[in-house]
Amino acid sequence: MKHRTLGQGLDVSAIGIGCMPMIRDGNINYGVANDDVSTRTIHEAIDLGVTFFDTAEMYGPFRNEELVGAAIKGRREGLIIATKFAMRWNGDEMAGLDGSPENARRACEGSLKRLGIETIDLFYQHRVDPAVPIEETVGGMAELVKEGKVRFLGLSEAAAGTIRRAAAVHPIAALQSEYSIWERGVEEDILPTCRELGIGFVPYSPLGRGFLAGAVRSLAELPANDYRHHDPRYSAENMPKNLAIVDAITGVAQQHGVSNAQVALAWLLAQGDDIVPIPGVKRGETLRDSVKAPEVTLSAKDLAVIDAAAPSGAAAGLRYAEAWMATVRI
Repeated sequence: MKHRTLGQGLDVSAIGIGCMPMIRDGNINYGVANDDVSTRTIHEAIDLGVTFFDTAEMYGPFRNEELVGAAIKGRREGLIIATKFAMRWNGDEMAGLDGSPENARRACEGSLKRLGIETIDLFYQHRVDPAVPIEETVGGMAELVKEGKVRFLGLSEAAAGTIRRAAAVHPIAALQSEYSIWERGVEEDILPTCRELGIGFVPYSPLGRGFLAGAVRSLAELPANDYRHHDPRYSAENMPKNLAIVDAITGVAQQHGVSNAQVALAWLLAQGDDIVPIPGVKRGETLRDSVKAPEVTLSAKDLAVIDAAAPSGAAAGLRYAEAWMATVRI
């Protein structure tokens, strides 16, 4: 597995693993997950050279961190474990955003316990809390670094101005935000800001929640409790329009004899050496496919074909329902 370097010299595998889909009967489901299968997938990922694993207290909630922690027990050395905080909780129920230093500490302590590790390698604020100045939030997170509970700090879905203010308080190693062939909004000012400040970029949903991989062409193919039934880009109105993007990816993939997923990930890798996608996986088959992406080299013609089919703003529909759109790029 090739490696890349995020901000502050954080070395990670060129492809990371988003562990969120591994939740079983959790709050965010993408198909059917199984704990034993997910654990085997994490073990296989480590065997294949993946070092970068992404989770969050919100996934489950809490159970995803427990699963990852159990899976990496005895295999922790050399891994970069990333997790995130954003919410305050009433039991398992979200009770609103809370970017206070006190909540960052609470979340960190809980994540350390669930993951069974002594230090979180990369600790993100999952969503910016508009009620708490980012300087205050990052200041509290920085205290966790001083105490050795966290190694590197990150933000998720922050606006360019917020990123600048955060970096003035403490170095930020990574920004995690949605970025893919059909979601390119970060290219306008967020990605350039990260590059100016030496912050690595970690795209989540690099396969468009599976859509760009080409396996789903109808909502009828998804289980009834699948999150994507509520995804505007998967709607009956928008899906047929968005399939044109998938078809363009398919054409490039067929020319290379690779999968759509590999092309979508290779496209992201081609956008800069500071980009490390974290496709969500739960099965070994998907894992084995995705980790081959760094070996796929797209030509200038390939990139032009994709750019023509999916310029920024081309996808039909918002990337989230309106309530969740209000929590991004703050």
